[in-house]
Amino acid sequence: MPSVVLGCNQLHIATSYLQVKEAIVTKGSVELLADPIAQQLLSSTIPARVAYTWTDGTPRVVSLWFHWDGANLVFATFGPAPKLKALRSGSRVALTIDTDSVPNRVLSIRGVAEVTPVTGVVPEYALSAARYLGAEYGRAYIDSLPADVPMARIAVRPDEVVVLDFETRFPSPLSALGIVH
Repeated sequence: MPSVVLGCNQLHIATSYLQVKEAIVTKGSVELLADPIAQQLLSSTIPARVAYTWTDGTPRVVSLWFHWDGANLVFATFGPAPKLKALRSGSRVALTIDTDSVPNRVLSIRGVAEVTPVTGVVPEYALSAARYLGAEYGRAYIDSLPADVPMARIAVRPDEVVVLDFETRFPSPLSALGIVH
């Protein structure tokens, strides 16, 4: 490989470019879903807080069990749930999975929902029940539901991801104010 010699100004520009490029990769990229903190939160029993827009344009937030299938966060709700009046395929949503102890860990995701009506238990809901309630109680809960229970499967494919750990990654306003580096 040929060697590259840079002058001081070129080195500064190259370094600045790499820093900007790094900022792009570390905030917003779906590649962040592979981050250990993201993986920890995706496998946790912390419910996702899902934000969507109601039919009158006002914001709504619901806490839901989720299952991460490696490409989508999958939620389920029962057929007559009010959120299904506003949440449709193509709806933009935002969600967070975050801890409540210091230092906080935050996984923030934006994406598009795909809503599919299902007769019977959504398979990912059964997987969620086992994770949140434990295998035995999760199975008992799922078995208690009618075989033809009306449900909706809500899959969110992430298109923007942010991971904060409040040790090495902080909200941008703190960095902008010089409070953290």
